Amino acid sequence: MKLFILFFLIISRLIAKEEITLTIGGGAYIKTQPYKQSKDLVLPSPVIFYENSIAYIRWSRVGVYFAGQKKENFSWGLSLTAMPRTYGYDDISGMQERKNSWEGGISFAAKKKDTYFELLYLDDILNGKDRYVLQAEIGSKFKVAKMNFYPAVFAIYQSKNFLNYYYGIEQNEVATSGFFEFHPNGGILYGAQTYISYPLTKKLSIFSNIRIDKIPSSVQNSPLVTEDFIYSGILSLLYTFKI
Repeated sequence: MKLFILFFLIISRLIAKEEITLTIGGGAYIKTQPYKQSKDLVLPSPVIFYENSIAYIRWSRVGVYFAGQKKENFSWGLSLTAMPRTYGYDDISGMQERKNSWEGGISFAAKKKDTYFELLYLDDILNGKDRYVLQAEIGSKFKVAKMNFYPAVFAIYQSKNFLNYYYGIEQNEVATSGFFEFHPNGGILYGAQTYISYPLTKKLSIFSNIRIDKIPSSVQNSPLVTEDFIYSGILSLLYTFKI
């Protein structure tokens, strides 16, 4: 992964032939689990922000533009994109592991001044096809003193195969787990989040993210589920420089 990111940066820098700003750092990522018996996730997470006319990295998401236009007050872009999928569990007694993965797909994003809108289609690219999601998100930027806030709201349609993999119970798992067989339909997850940044110096800053997701109603009756909401966030220290 580290070599891939380095290669990605070098190639996009050479192609774009323009000076860009690179921000790197890391922190602790925390995510609650809605499942019975399953522990919350606490993971070290790299944080990288980088963008030019060819490619971008936003936290741990990468993308390559193939169409778009950028003006002073308005821009839009179509890109191929990929990011980690931090779903799953391996600690529920009698149940087979549901794996974390990477998802990839296509993004359309538009920005006017400090407000943006994005549509995403993403599918699992490691553990199986047709576990896709469709996401719509809108957000903006606000500044209070030195602190920048980037609040956003989003809705994510999670397909039947996606929800069945992460919340369903197969027939062969009934005897080992004690749960009844469960196969949900697709559903919509609603959520809100904000990024917060605070500069310490010209190059150092504190970066955080706070997010809440309400799981789809179609899986709230799953025998695996004890919570309707997933809470997640990160706190990190970042360093910014020119390349």
